[in-house]
Amino acid sequence: MKAMNEPDTDFRPPKPARGDEPAQRHCLRCKTAFASEGFGERICKRCKGQASWKSAIPTGDGGSRRRSAR
Repeated sequence: MKAMNEPDTDFRPPKPARGDEPAQRHCLRCKTAFASEGFGERICKRCKGQASWKSAIPTGDGGSRRRSAR
């Protein structure tokens, strides 16, 4: 049994999810193509650098994709 302060030599980082790889993707905000590090990155650096993105001000028409309760 290993002591608590011994490094774990069996540690392996988790495998990335299938399809999570760098690729050219289209920004969901401005629609331009950009080099994305993985499928979780969908907003380009130019859009993320804008004040409206940093302050989380929505730029859409205010409509929601969620259905209202009936």
